[in-house]
Amino acid sequence: MRRRQPRGVHLSEADRQALRAIVRDDRVEQRRARRARVSLAMAEAGTVVETLAAHVEMDRSSIWHLCRRFEQRGLAALDDAPRSGRPRRLSPLGPRTHRATGLL
Repeated sequence: MRRRQPRGVHLSEADRQALRAIVRDDRVEQRRARRARVSLAMAEAGTVVETLAAHVEMDRSSIWHLCRRFEQRGLAALDDAPRSGRPRRLSPLGPRTHRATGLL
């Protein structure tokens, strides 16, 4: 393999602090924390994408895609993209059958 030098992510100090806070926060979704870890790792010089991909259990092309998305959207790249298709709707609740207990 060629192992070309990756075009890393350039982070401001504010972005670095925000990404570190996301990684440390236990209440953040794991997929968002993983994207933050990848972004931080790609900002470091000498990062080998293949090694990083094995470490975070992502495909190399997914890491490249995340890097380009981060360049375009910034921290918003950590969030999921909107899904295609009709949005979900909840149907209205029907009549209650057990009024005394409040169960449906």
